[in-house]
Amino acid sequence: MKIATWNVNSIRAREERLLRWLANNRPDVMCLQELKARDAQLPLSALEAAGYHVAAFGQPTYNGVAILSRRPLEDVRRGLEDGVDDPAARLVSARVEGLRIVCAYVPNGQSMGSDKAAYKIAWLARLRAYLERTATTSDRLLVCGDFNVARDDKDVAFPERWVSSVLFHPQMRRALEGVLAWGLLDVFRRHHPQGGIYSWWDYRMLSFPKGDGLRIDYVFATEALAPACASARIDRDERKGKQPSDHAPLVVELG
Repeated sequence: MKIATWNVNSIRAREERLLRWLANNRPDVMCLQELKARDAQLPLSALEAAGYHVAAFGQPTYNGVAILSRRPLEDVRRGLEDGVDDPAARLVSARVEGLRIVCAYVPNGQSMGSDKAAYKIAWLARLRAYLERTATTSDRLLVCGDFNVARDDKDVAFPERWVSSVLFHPQMRRALEGVLAWGLLDVFRRHHPQGGIYSWWDYRMLSFPKGDGLRIDYVFATEALAPACASARIDRDERKGKQPSDHAPLVVELG
């Protein structure tokens, strides 16, 4: 089974790119983040014509997540289901033939010391609690998405430039590792332990041609599922061309 995750940074702005990528790569499951659209604004007819069932949790202007699947989606759930008054559409989950998939878009956090940074840390703690409530480490479970945190120096081209950023600050890295400590493994890292492969480049300052990238998009798997991951790659070419997302798709193959 081929599973991909991609922050498309507006599905309406990137619809043509998305449909072309789906046609060329034919993932069985595609997790999307930052839709920036209501459910009613999504290109459902085009996605269905491409062969995909859709489970979405949309939101205009900001946020929004979706899972696309060639096979029927079951037990679709939206949000962290913890009773917190939080209007942000940042998580959707579904089951595909016995595999539980969680698609997450973690808050950016803006700047360290801000209310948004505190919200980001709290959201990651809520994600850990969500996993504790809804899953076990023996489940066949994938948690995919844009986590807005690079794990360590291997995931940042120029660590000294980013160490004070909400994308790489030690406090944010600890918050992310707290989620993984529940019982998740970074399957891309297992296949590329050397690092130096990135999934996001800031639109500003010519970051992509300068190679100033970070790996902030992940597919995490339970220990029960991780050994089934036969390969993992980031489609860097999708960051090229006219009006790309600032993220590139990450693709894993389950044997």
